[in-house]
Amino acid sequence: MAFLTKLGSVALTIIVICVVSVLPFRAVHAAAGEVITTDTHQFTEVRNQIYLAQSTARVFNSNALVIVNEDDVVLVDSHVTPAKARDLIKSIKAITPNPITALINSHHHWDHAHGNQEFTGIPIIGHDFTYEKLAGAPLEEDTYVSGIAGNKATIERVTAQIAEEKDTAKKAELQAYLEMFREHADGFAEIRPVPPNLTLSERMTLHRDDREIEIIFLGRAHTGGDVVVYFPEDKLVFTGDMAFGGPSFLGDGYVDEWPQTLENLKQLDFDIFVPGHGPPVTDLNRIDLVQTFYRDLWAKAAGMHADGIAAEDAAATIDLTNHAEIPIAEVGTSLISIQRIYERLNDPD
Repeated sequence: MAFLTKLGSVALTIIVICVVSVLPFRAVHAAAGEVITTDTHQFTEVRNQIYLAQSTARVFNSNALVIVNEDDVVLVDSHVTPAKARDLIKSIKAITPNPITALINSHHHWDHAHGNQEFTGIPIIGHDFTYEKLAGAPLEEDTYVSGIAGNKATIERVTAQIAEEKDTAKKAELQAYLEMFREHADGFAEIRPVPPNLTLSERMTLHRDDREIEIIFLGRAHTGGDVVVYFPEDKLVFTGDMAFGGPSFLGDGYVDEWPQTLENLKQLDFDIFVPGHGPPVTDLNRIDLVQTFYRDLWAKAAGMHADGIAAEDAAATIDLTNHAEIPIAEVGTSLISIQRIYERLNDPD
């Protein structure tokens, strides 16, 4: 899941639905590659038949990575619902007739892994932690529950806007969006979470002809089981939600460990990374800025915790505006982030 600098007490996914279009980070696009657009997806070739796949629907969804090899396709992340996964599978045929022979889960969050049920019968690869989460009670996770609440809130908000709108053209536009969004929300009803059937604790390598696909756990960060997918010959890495051009969603994060995990990432030889949301990033200095931000956030929040300041008050008053390059423009941060940091301080295991 992605991040907004100040969420306050608003339910997470009411805001995060629009996160891909509002990310404030100065992400830099890679040199222009082939772009293929279908009814549901845009595929941008990042390098050497490795495509960033993004839904064209105006709903919250994750990036996927489509790795086209001589005889097959390896896919990274399965999207937000089975319906969106089916759209992706169908759209990949616009790139190649090759079959999908393996799926990699970058982590367990619902926007990245709840299309898994469309890929039974092939290896689904993920970290041990991702298996535990998806084999447990993923539909009871706070992030998923917030997602369902966000869907409901969006439908109610747009319905109210339609009732109030006087302009006929704008009303028709809102109605079309509402119908599209209702179809998207209805797709959550068919989710039957499927965990990886092949797991790793540290590293796994797939070989496809001359291509090496390295799946690496670099440490806890956005979740306890983030993996990156690394292509050493192409100097490219898919980071999922572990690394953006700015901070990520911290609600399940290990903010105290995250800077070191990013330091481990920097030891790989790459000059471009594809995050779990948004465009590819070539300004690798962004990683340094985020490390500094996480260290400062942790230190300031830990000081407030030690002083007995309630999480709600800490979230409202913590000052991170010294990170102007992130950019942080206002005092205060996400209550969810502070609650998670306090949780880690109380139980660091």
